[in-house]
Amino acid sequence: MPMFSLTEHEQPEDLTLYFSSRNPRQPESDPVPKGSLLSVILVQKEMVLAFKEAWEMACSFRGRTRIVIPAGYNFLVHPVDFGGPCKSKVTLDISGTIVAPEDPAAWKGLNHRKWLYFHGVKHLTVEGGGTVNGRGWLWWAQSCKINKTNAITFHRCKDLKVENLKVVCGQKMHIAFTNCLRVMTFHLVVKSPAVSPNTDGIHISASHGVKIKDSVVRTGDDCISIVSNSSRIKIRNIACGPGHGISIGSLGKSNSSSLVRDVMVDGAFLSNTDNGVRIKTWQGGGGNATNITFQNIFMENVSNPIIIDQYYCDAHVPCANQTSAVKVENISFRRIKGTSATEEAIKFVCSDDFPCKGLYLEDVQLLSHTGGSTRSFCWQAYGSSRGLVHPSPCFSCSEGFIKEKVPSHLLQSF
Repeated sequence: MPMFSLTEHEQPEDLTLYFSSRNPRQPESDPVPKGSLLSVILVQKEMVLAFKEAWEMACSFRGRTRIVIPAGYNFLVHPVDFGGPCKSKVTLDISGTIVAPEDPAAWKGLNHRKWLYFHGVKHLTVEGGGTVNGRGWLWWAQSCKINKTNAITFHRCKDLKVENLKVVCGQKMHIAFTNCLRVMTFHLVVKSPAVSPNTDGIHISASHGVKIKDSVVRTGDDCISIVSNSSRIKIRNIACGPGHGISIGSLGKSNSSSLVRDVMVDGAFLSNTDNGVRIKTWQGGGGNATNITFQNIFMENVSNPIIIDQYYCDAHVPCANQTSAVKVENISFRRIKGTSATEEAIKFVCSDDFPCKGLYLEDVQLLSHTGGSTRSFCWQAYGSSRGLVHPSPCFSCSEGFIKEKVPSHLLQSF
């Protein structure tokens, strides 16, 4: 296996590392452009070590660095960590195809939750127009939530850019951002079969300042999911479906506390999804989901187009009734139109002890996909509407809410 090194007098201002999988004994017909600073020739079985060595070299280099996976090449890559901090701004150019081991046994003795794992890196760019294939078929046949790996995880990364990439057949979540700050993601295509379990397209957890736009997501679970202590999330121009829609949550599982705030979904087309735009929280949790807007959205044959569910329960046995809940407040739905696959097109099922407050509907038109009727359902949901809203809103009376919550002896003084 080649070792990477540059002497002090050879240090350039920029560094580019090219990968090729041909046998070094073959005639030189390598796709590496002339004038590249370093060419890496390797065989498949050495790929992980070569990736690690190239990453360490790029990360320690004091200048702009680029690692290139050339177009027309397929690389089988076993689980690998790309760790920071780095001295340089690194670009990973995936123009070719990276594929995962098909057999989950390849993770024996390793962390089953990681395949391509980037952590602690600042100013990282991942781009190139190529494909990352998780080959998740055998993973999907296992339990849908236990011991499964995400295809690509970015953890504690800052000033991150992910663009012009195709991620398919993820073992579990396709792309996960956890504890990240200032992320830009655009021109992505994320695809898995509708029957693939728990394969969220883009998952955002404990991250802030995330922008996602101009992307297509078609999977077996949430197209985009936003959970646990995330804020300043902007999503624009997304095609979603099949899948479970665009979700805030689930939040509050196992009596945990979560805060999700300042989320804007502006421009989306959802087709044939199990849910549309959704907020889901478990009983017994704490915290807030607040200042969230869904607008300029078209839906086609979508079940539960608009839904808030504070009684979410994804367990093998019924969930126990609990009084505490994640508060859901200041949620807006504007200019949402299309067809519903379910009779209940608007559904707000909120907590008895922590009702949903500040809900707002404006210019919503959701008709039956089959030509029937649609209706709204509300439980402990307080809000207002403006303009044409169909089906008609079902909010509880705000005056009734005030009378219910204010002690009777205080009401007598008014």
